[in-house]
Amino acid sequence: MATRLGLGLPQMKQYDLGRDVPDVARAAERTGYESLWVFERALFPDPATQGLYGIEGLPWPESYRGVAEPLVTLTLAAAATERARLGSSVLIAPLHVPFQLAKTLATLDAVSGGRVVAGLGTGWSFDEFAAASVRPFEERGQVLDEVIEVCRAVWGPDPVVYDGRLTKIASAAVGPKPARPIPILLAASTPKARRRLVDKADGWLPVGLGAEQLAAQWRELQDFAAERGRTEPLQTVLRTNAQYSPKAYDGADRRPFQGDVTQIVEDLAAHAEVGLDEILLDLQSSVRDAEELKDVAAEVYTAARAAGV
Repeated sequence: MATRLGLGLPQMKQYDLGRDVPDVARAAERTGYESLWVFERALFPDPATQGLYGIEGLPWPESYRGVAEPLVTLTLAAAATERARLGSSVLIAPLHVPFQLAKTLATLDAVSGGRVVAGLGTGWSFDEFAAASVRPFEERGQVLDEVIEVCRAVWGPDPVVYDGRLTKIASAAVGPKPARPIPILLAASTPKARRRLVDKADGWLPVGLGAEQLAAQWRELQDFAAERGRTEPLQTVLRTNAQYSPKAYDGADRRPFQGDVTQIVEDLAAHAEVGLDEILLDLQSSVRDAEELKDVAAEVYTAARAAGV
């Protein structure tokens, strides 16, 4: 069976969001993409107190200077489409009040007919936490745990009861309810995060940094799930941050998903061999505008399907 393919929606500063998000969403669905995705960057610090991904000295890319709010972006896409699933890879859970996030996701799922995939992470930016977090940076894992628990409670039957550190619900009706149970997927790279994923979530959100590395991570996670006694399959969506070029990249240091359509499809095929459920292709940072995004996305999709991806 072919790997499902998803597309990252335009959120960056070169796009006219009110026009381009619905336009790209409709075009992607017509092309055949089965899901549409957003990510979260709350701000662009200048100067940053922390390097990109927490790596000292690694600069933030200019494409992060003004990223649209993810749930507003997904709402625009939901109104413009009928079938494509609507996912986040990822929402930074500690930047959101748990109850409000749970209710917003439930409402979006209800109005879209059961299409939401809640991808969550803990975040890494000191600057974003200073501006927006509900608890200190050091407590980000605890906040993610509570977000998951509150979501499960709010999305479940009434009366909703929850007694947590941030959230107190004595007994209440909370609606609307999701159209179906919303899957929660986590980006997890540490042992503690993997335990959370296996014990509390529905699936995994890795990043495509090479097929061999991905395969090793996937085997390790499956073995760990078996050790923990998990019998339910883990859903999987691979994020690929593509750097598209009209011409082939011929450098010996070419990174995965860097180059022209042929090279991107070759990397899609290699990563698809690992056996994950779905691959999210995010092209938005390396194209000029929405027209080029639609064109390249359609070309990649057609070539990938022709290659058996």
